[in-house]
Amino acid sequence: MNNRERLHAIMNYQKPDRMPAVHFGFTPEVIERWVQEGHISKDILDFEDYAYEAEDLLSQKLGFDFGWHAARVTTTELFPFFEEKFVEHLDDGFDKYINCDGVYILQRKGAKSIPAEVGHLLEDRASWEKYYLPRLTYQEERFSQAELDRLKAEQAKGNPIGLHCGSLCGRLRDYLGIVGLSYMIVDDEELLEEMFCTIGDLCLKSVHRTLDTGVNFDYAHFWEDVCYKNGPLLSPAMFEEYTAAYYKKITTLLQSYGIDTISVDCDGKVDALLPIWLENGVNTMFPIEVGTWDASIAPWRERYGKAIKGVGGMRKHLLAQDYAAIDEEIKRLKPLAQLYGYIPCPDHRIPDDAKWENVQYYCEQVKKILD
Repeated sequence: MNNRERLHAIMNYQKPDRMPAVHFGFTPEVIERWVQEGHISKDILDFEDYAYEAEDLLSQKLGFDFGWHAARVTTTELFPFFEEKFVEHLDDGFDKYINCDGVYILQRKGAKSIPAEVGHLLEDRASWEKYYLPRLTYQEERFSQAELDRLKAEQAKGNPIGLHCGSLCGRLRDYLGIVGLSYMIVDDEELLEEMFCTIGDLCLKSVHRTLDTGVNFDYAHFWEDVCYKNGPLLSPAMFEEYTAAYYKKITTLLQSYGIDTISVDCDGKVDALLPIWLENGVNTMFPIEVGTWDASIAPWRERYGKAIKGVGGMRKHLLAQDYAAIDEEIKRLKPLAQLYGYIPCPDHRIPDDAKWENVQYYCEQVKKILD
């Protein structure tokens, strides 16, 4: 079997010849360290962060089969992005910037953590209509033929390709901030509904444009990140009210083109949102963060049966330990993999402290997990 055939077999609850070794990219820091250790050429640092070319090289050397990446053939984000600008230097050592989403952030030189958000350009109808609405309407310039050609070449090699369908809530959460989003439902619900509809229409048109090219995508993928370790950042009722109809429209369109694996990338404890996604056509959860709440596909499968599938759920930080730790993780994942409809994958990018030989060993062992 090739990797496309393996993916389709597993996601249709059939036994493949083996489990594919799947990743979701690598942090720039681990790539830099592996270069310093001599595992890969320093030429790889010339690629942009998470560039497909760099990931292809790493995948081949480490033993991965493919990455769970969905391409943005038509972008569903701001077009164009805002220009990132320095705003001011603060007395406490932080610098204030405005980022590409129109969000004011604080950063300290050399810091690698997520920057603090301290303000948002999007605050009301005036800022929405001036800065955001024009950037969130469909234009043909959003479509990338070059990216589509790259995907077709990848599929010709026997690898699966995914279509990115955008974000129906997560990106708006980014533009407003979680506090701004929370206030907006009280201060101006009519405007909030308009925002959700604008983004939903953009995602629907973008997906339709790409599907009309005739390329046979192997799976589709949304991004949300609207949960944290204790559950959703907004009420499930609100999430359903503003996103369910567009999820249904887009997934129905995808299914009409033969795409039956439709995944969503949402960090955090997603359990309360699962019924909404499942009822509206999303059937595959990613990355299944093990985290402090021990996320696993097992209880979801017990509750929803084969209606729910998954990719992820491997404790990525074990890659910094030893072979014994990886063996124990493979042992834990084996009965889950044997359920089918599930592909183990490190839950997020390979972290900074991952050891090269451990990652190679993991790839070798996960390919045997169905034996």
